[in-house]
Amino acid sequence: MVGFANLLENCRRHEIGHFLYASSSSVYGMNQQVPFSTHHNVDHPVSLYAATKKSNELMAHTYSHLFQLPTTGLRFFTVYGPWGRPDMAYFSFTKAILEGKTIDVYNHGDMSRDFTYIDDIVDGIIRSLDRPPVANPPFDKVAADPATSTGPYRVYNIGNHQPDNLLNLSDISKMPSARPQPKSPAHATRRCAGDLCGYH
Repeated sequence: MVGFANLLENCRRHEIGHFLYASSSSVYGMNQQVPFSTHHNVDHPVSLYAATKKSNELMAHTYSHLFQLPTTGLRFFTVYGPWGRPDMAYFSFTKAILEGKTIDVYNHGDMSRDFTYIDDIVDGIIRSLDRPPVANPPFDKVAADPATSTGPYRVYNIGNHQPDNLLNLSDISKMPSARPQPKSPAHATRRCAGDLCGYH
């Protein structure tokens, strides 16, 4: 969070025209209303990671409000593809299979995710770069919309809008090495994007 604040401050000092940053679908936390929308409240994170991403969004909003710095946050939904994170399910499942180890399947596999290919994420980033947000004059301060502001601030969901069940990931329900586990407190049962940034 300190690093993020430093980036914001340097953008302000050097009058950067648009600050685009990565957020996460994890900010939706305990929210069970699906599909997830940037218009939903995200005040109940269930992991420190999610809390830091929410904090970044709040700091970005503050700079947009105080200094008119255009900021855009992109909430990524379960990104996969080349050079992916080794802790993601598809990597850990494959590694366990190759090593003959048991796969832990949380919440008995009753989870859905928007798996978003890295090329689509890159496309969303590129399309967002040249579209800095502008202030929203009719912003309702009584019934505030979390997705917009009186300052040049926006957040968008970047996902494929077609959530897949965890068990469909590699048909692990038929694997003898799959071991059911209770739901992890840091994972939502369903996570899918409800709005995209002008692309399909």
